[in-house]
Amino acid sequence: MSVLIEKVEIGEMKCVGIKVDLPGAPLLLIVASKGYLMCGYLNVETAERLGQAAAVVTGVRVFEDMLSARIVKVTSKARELGVVEGMEGREALVRMG
Repeated sequence: MSVLIEKVEIGEMKCVGIKVDLPGAPLLLIVASKGYLMCGYLNVETAERLGQAAAVVTGVRVFEDMLSARIVKVTSKARELGVVEGMEGREALVRMG
C-alpha cells in the first residue's frame, strides 16, 4: 500500500490531493480551503453530519479523473457554496476554494 500527497492546481488555486492505493481501487481526496472533493469510498452522510462542504465523484482512479468527473452527491454546506450534482469536479473545487 502506498500514500501519495501532492499539490493539485486549478488555475491560481492550489489544493491538496491525497491518494491511498487500496486493493481494487484507490481512495482519492482533493482538499480546497472551504471543502473537499472525495471519491465514493468516503461517506457523504458523515460529512453532512459534521457540517462540512463536500462533493462526491465516482469511477475515478487519479486526481485528473476527479477534476473532470461529474458530481453525484453534495452536502448542504457545499450546496450553499453553489456546488450541485452534475457539475464537474473542477468547478466544484473552485467554488469550495
